[in-house]
Amino acid sequence: MPYFICPNCRRRSLDDDGREGLTHQPVACASCGFGFLFEIMDDYYPAPGTGFLVCDGEGRVIAAGQGVFELTGYRERDLLGHDVMDALFVREENGPTPAALALEWGVRRFDQRLTLRTRAGVEKVVRADFFPAYDEDGGLLVAVSPR
Repeated sequence: MPYFICPNCRRRSLDDDGREGLTHQPVACASCGFGFLFEIMDDYYPAPGTGFLVCDGEGRVIAAGQGVFELTGYRERDLLGHDVMDALFVREENGPTPAALALEWGVRRFDQRLTLRTRAGVEKVVRADFFPAYDEDGGLLVAVSPR
């Protein structure tokens, strides 16, 4: 049975077909009313204070949930359309980023230790988990947690 998580309120749920009732509409969050749930392969329990970012198939932010502002100081409108790695994280090495690997290979990347750059310019180490989308739209869910 598919597992789903709300990128806004972090509520987990199960759904047998990923559709709302008998319609073709994607499942929305019953708790906060967010427009869609993100399908993940296995059940996932986010840490307290985790913020979720939803990205398109090229890694650009299309939604930011609760907790992102508290961690980064950025509001959703500040992040929309920006590459998730360029907008939030300090590049420490050359080569593919965890987001690029997750998107290209369709693999989950857990417990990635990254340096986050807050809106105030402060750098802090965080833990990030990257989940590729398993639907026809593609995309990526990034869970950022304080370390």
